[in-house]
Amino acid sequence: MTDPSPPYARLGPERMLDALESVGLRGDGRLLALNSYENRVYQVSLEDGRTVVAKFYRPQRWTDAQILEEHAFVAELAGREIPVVAPLVLDADGATLASFDGYRFAVYPRRGGRAPELDHADTLERIGRFIGRIHAVGAMAPFAARPTLDVDSFGTEPRDWLLAHDCVPADLLPAWRSVVDLALDAVRIAFDRAGDVRRCRLHGDCHAGNVLWTDDGPHFVDFDDARNGPAVQDLWMLLSGDRAAMTRQLSDVLAGYEDFAELDRRELRLIEPLRTLRLLHYSAWIARRWNDPAFPAAFPWFGTQRYWQDRVLEMREQVAAMQEPALEGV
Repeated sequence: MTDPSPPYARLGPERMLDALESVGLRGDGRLLALNSYENRVYQVSLEDGRTVVAKFYRPQRWTDAQILEEHAFVAELAGREIPVVAPLVLDADGATLASFDGYRFAVYPRRGGRAPELDHADTLERIGRFIGRIHAVGAMAPFAARPTLDVDSFGTEPRDWLLAHDCVPADLLPAWRSVVDLALDAVRIAFDRAGDVRRCRLHGDCHAGNVLWTDDGPHFVDFDDARNGPAVQDLWMLLSGDRAAMTRQLSDVLAGYEDFAELDRRELRLIEPLRTLRLLHYSAWIARRWNDPAFPAAFPWFGTQRYWQDRVLEMREQVAAMQEPALEGV
């Protein structure tokens, strides 16, 4: 289903430590793998007593220009005292991206935290307040090198890739393709109805796992999926449960968000369409990465008959959800 050569086959502990030493960071030999599949991310103890997080980028996913745009955006946010974790400067020229033996990497200060309690109204409001600040900065200028979240890149292209690589079992293919086509038609209609909503620089993957909570409040990590897109993309992943629960949660998030940025209410029509695109993109993401040994180990159920049966049911539910009125904050 994917390219034959694993992208991290040569990236062992010694090579990682050598990479860090090449930018003047001498590790003491202690490495702890952190939860990341797309890239390789390790907590590293240094000889000078500091602890840092080293992120080795998946080859060929982003260009240097795209990675540096992410770094610049996060540094801009940090400069405005928004609680994000920006990469360290690695040399006298201000570089934040380094390369060693074919691998590009960045180094971050370690920032601890716990999962936010999203069932608390004040927690959602505080998170919404900082997302509003992120978007207020993100709306000042778009990314030039990074892509835009749209129906083609997150829906049509993943569908076509899965079809071209025979990922769906033959006996489920007609049902899967039919319901995915229906879902994508509904997504396009929703985007058309929403009209020309604002596109800004986004976190792009703003789920609870990328928001760490401390006694001082939240801080945001992992802008690896940053891109241009509708603001609601960074809000809907904080919502869960039935319609009544999501309505309450949305109200709490917007109570903080709109202290700093105004949300065009037309974007609320895009919550379920964006969820639909993410679900389809997710299946293609796993399939594309299947040659990486980390993926079969983490997703052993992927590709099974049951997996694709569940995806058919999931898409049917999404088609129905997109027929419902948009959520409205109370």
